[in-house]
Parts: sequence; structure tokens; C-alpha cells
Amino acid sequence: MSDNNDKKVVLVIGAGDATGGAIAKRFAREGYVACVTRRSAEKLQPLVDSIRAEGGEAHGFASDARKEEEVAELVEQIERDIGPIEAFVFNIGANVPCSILDETARKYFKIWEMACFAAFLSAQAVARRMVTRGRGTILFTGATAGLRGASHFAAFAGAKHGVRALAQSMARELGPRNIHVAHVVVDGAIDTAFIRDTFPDMYARKDQDGILNPEHIADNYWFLHSQPRDAWTFELDLRPWMEKW
Repeated sequence: MSDNNDKKVVLVIGAGDATGGAIAKRFAREGYVACVTRRSAEKLQPLVDSIRAEGGEAHGFASDARKEEEVAELVEQIERDIGPIEAFVFNIGANVPCSILDETARKYFKIWEMACFAAFLSAQAVARRMVTRGRGTILFTGATAGLRGASHFAAFAGAKHGVRALAQSMARELGPRNIHVAHVVVDGAIDTAFIRDTFPDMYARKDQDGILNPEHIADNYWFLHSQPRDAWTFELDLRPWMEKW
């Protein structure tokens, strides 16, 4: 067992190649141990190696956030062997468009399960640990879909509305127990390989600061975690200056 008395952990569920990875790196630069998850541990290795190359500490975990037993095991392992989870970030997306006339029950449920139910399972498991210590930060990555449902995005909008409601409820219950819960609305394309390859016209806006830089998103997550509790933000809205509301 590791001597974890002096360690602080950030747990990022859904640490992809863009936003999630950037958040993990940002916290690691502040001295936090970055614990990152995806369903495939192999895909996490470049991120883990990058953090370690910069002098930080990182651990990757293959975990399915939709499975209650896997979530419980993950949190237990981190708390026991690495350190207390001081900051938690839920960053699973599941943005899959489809006409409501063609949507299948199976895919609708899967999107909700990934983007909403998994948020409940993992945030609950972490919150139970945080309340025993009387401190912590829980951050949810949201989207404009959590505020209004666009055409062809009924499943995604339903899931993201659910995440926002979960965050609101948790903030009202846990805020008085010194747990900062916040919801981040990310509105706009993010600088990723997917956007570059799939939407080249949109990606061309990068030179004009017209798409979101993952590192700048990550700076805002650190800002939320660092806020004094007399001036906590619940909802933070991030969008490029040229993005339509």
C-alpha cells in the first residue's frame, strides 16, 4: 500500500485525447495525481506517459462507468492505494445525432446510460468519500444540449439535461457540506482530430480562435476547483467569441 497521506488525486472519467486529457494534465501540473479512465486502458497510455514525462504522477484505469461494481472498485482502489479524491471530473460525451423518427430504443438508452447514468454512479461513489472528509470538488462537462434540445439530438439532449439536473441537485445538497459541485456548458467545436477530419470548414476557424482550445477549457476547470467557497460558481458557460448563442 502506498503512503498517500500527502497526495491529492483528481479523477477524470472519460479522459479522451482532448478535453479530458487536458484537464488531467492541468491538475497534474498543480501537483495532483491524475487518475484517468476510459473503457480501453491502452488508449490512455499516451496521456499517462505525457504527464509522467512532465514530472507528474498519473495512473490509467480501464473502467466502464455504466457498471456500478466497476465504479465502486475503481474509487475504492484509488482511495486505498493512491490518495483521497479531492477533485472529480465527469467528461463522457455520447454526442450521436439521429432523427427522432429513426432513433432506436437501444441507442437512445445507450446514450443516456453513457452520458447521464454513468455520471450518477461515479459522482455518487466519489461524493460518499468526499463528505466523510468535508471537502471536495465535483465537475460535470455539459453541453448546449443540456439547455435546449436541437433537431436530431433528442437522445443526447435528454442525457445532458439529466446531467445538468443531477449537478443542480447535488450542488444544493452537498454545497452546505463543503463540496463544490459545478456544471460546465461547453458550446462549440473543440480542437480535436475528429473536428479536423470531419468538419474541415469548422476547423478552419482555429486560426481565428473560433474553436475551443482544450487547454483553455482545462484552465477553467482548475479555476472552478480553486475558487474560494464564499464565491463558488455553479454553472460556467464556455464558447468561442464567434459562436452563435
